[in-house]
Amino acid sequence: MQKEKFHLEYVFDNVTQKSLWRHLSTPSGLEEWFANHVKKHDEQYTFDWGQGHTEKAVIISSEEGERIRFQWKREETNSEISEEYFEFAIHNMELTGGKALEITDFATEKDRPEIIELWDNQIQRLRASLGV
Repeated sequence: MQKEKFHLEYVFDNVTQKSLWRHLSTPSGLEEWFANHVKKHDEQYTFDWGQGHTEKAVIISSEEGERIRFQWKREETNSEISEEYFEFAIHNMELTGGKALEITDFATEKDRPEIIELWDNQIQRLRASLGV
């Protein structure tokens, strides 16, 4: 089945852009909410969720303090390279002064509800680590 791109948005009040960015772009920040252990070597990140579940991703684009895009490093079964990625983008909310975190990801129509629930749970952990 073909995976399709989708976007999620989460609003954060009383959080600084610098703090949110650290949680999205550094191994120590990502370990607070995204994965149990995160290692970085050059532009490659290794995410370890425990119980033998480890994935690698590379940064394919980044704008300091604003957005970071990762692409999973997976063995493809055919000669095509996957165009799928996941991205975190921070937007300033003019009226409230808060921040909005936009997440871009890919999923099949069948898997999308489960992936959204996974992101919702991860964002709850992110909020807790930010103290909001």
